[in-house]
Amino acid sequence: MNRYARQISMAQVGPEGQAKLFEARVLIVGVGGLGCPAAMYLAASGVGRIGLVDPDRVALDNLHRQLLYRESDVGRLKVDAAAGQLHELSPRTVVDSYAEAIDASNAADLIARYDIVLDGTDRFTARYAVNQGAILAGKPNVFAAVHGFTGQLSVLGAPGGPCYQCIFPKPPADGTVPTCAEAGILGAMPGLMGTWQALETLKLILGVGDPLVGRMLIIETLTNATQVIVVTRRDDCPICSGVTPAIAREVEPAFVMSVLGVTPKELQAELESPTPPKLLDVRETSELAISKLPNDYHIPLGMLLDRVSELNPSDDLVVYCRSGARSANAAAFLAKRGFKRVRNLETGINGWARTVDSKVPLY
Repeated sequence: MNRYARQISMAQVGPEGQAKLFEARVLIVGVGGLGCPAAMYLAASGVGRIGLVDPDRVALDNLHRQLLYRESDVGRLKVDAAAGQLHELSPRTVVDSYAEAIDASNAADLIARYDIVLDGTDRFTARYAVNQGAILAGKPNVFAAVHGFTGQLSVLGAPGGPCYQCIFPKPPADGTVPTCAEAGILGAMPGLMGTWQALETLKLILGVGDPLVGRMLIIETLTNATQVIVVTRRDDCPICSGVTPAIAREVEPAFVMSVLGVTPKELQAELESPTPPKLLDVRETSELAISKLPNDYHIPLGMLLDRVSELNPSDDLVVYCRSGARSANAAAFLAKRGFKRVRNLETGINGWARTVDSKVPLY
């Protein structure tokens, strides 16, 4: 009672809610930038059993964002190092360690042992495996993702809401979305989103509030712009098909889909023609000081939904970013909004620097 007094005193928790936390079982897949803060807050809140799934070992470049680990842990299995820290934080919490990668062969079995799965992975193959396993096991999937200063969060696979594959039917092509190592990451960003995952998980356990079922939170932290968009279940989803969509509304989150592309050399020729296309730069404002293409228009990807009215749907539009990943998202979104002539600059402005103008800095 003393340890959890500040929680128990809340009307939404009380002794009954604290008992629910003690009885809860949560599986965390990926004990990295998202999984570390989520595990810490869930254990500290008194969750009775936490499972950790991760095949990786602690590396020095993990430490700026994965706060369960210390330099002395470098080289250790993450699940072992994390389990030790969580035991120190909350001795009553039972921690199960699974030093293995999650895939279609083991996901459902692992997830079925717990009440809720929390997806802290950063690889698309793992996300689809977690999603399928959660649906087969009938457990909600608290999902988060981070790219740069943008975060996404949703509760997937719950009654009335879609699964991950409803929203993202197919994974993006290899190389179109930069990895954490390629794009970089500021440690506080996954810290924020992982903590938010823990909060959504606690709401599910306690049965309070309005969890993000059928909705996705998108936050762009450079400008503190947030939006909550409706996401819906699809009749033809191969994972959770057969269930009527709860909300008949257009799905609006940006996601990578098949869009027309143009290479840097092709774009160079078009820009030198009598009828050049218009350019839309969807990078962050901080990136403009590094490089930019002439006579473009700038709207950061995280603000595109709010500022789409600034663009003319009849224009011949080429969207670009650093590598072609964010711009593919933007082009797909614009195509869904009725833009008939929108294309993505393949390989982005870095591809332009490599093949067209070597004076443009690479980054």
